[in-house]
Amino acid sequence: MKIPGVGPVAAGTIRALAGDLTRFSKGRDFAAWLGLTPRQNSSGDKVRIGAITKAGNRELRTLLVMGQLAVLRHALAAPAKASPWLAGMIKRRPRLVVAVAMAAKAARVIWAMLARNEDYRPRCAMAA
Repeated sequence: MKIPGVGPVAAGTIRALAGDLTRFSKGRDFAAWLGLTPRQNSSGDKVRIGAITKAGNRELRTLLVMGQLAVLRHALAAPAKASPWLAGMIKRRPRLVVAVAMAAKAARVIWAMLARNEDYRPRCAMAA
C-alpha cells in the first residue's frame, strides 16, 4: 500500500489472486500476466506493437489502472511535483494510455517488492 495508487483493496486483491510472485522471472512477466503489456505482432524487420493484451484478471487490472488515474489526476493538478517520465508521457499520450503505462510500471514495482521481500523505495518527488 506504500506505492502511489495502490490502496488496501488493490493490495489485498494482489495478495489473494497473484499468489507467489517468485514464479515470475521478472516484473514484465507479472505485468504481462495482468494483461498490462502491449501485444506484439512482429515479423522479420517490422516491429508491430498493439494494444494491451487484457490477459489475466480484469478486476485486478482495473484496480491498478484506476489507482494510477488518481495519481495522474494529482500530477495534472501539480505538474511541478510529477516525475520527468510522467510529465513527458502526459505531453505525448492520452490520459488513459498514460494510466495504463503507470499501472504496468506499478505492477513491476509490486513484483520487485513481493518477489524480493523488500520495502518500497520512492524514486521521485511525486511518489513521496
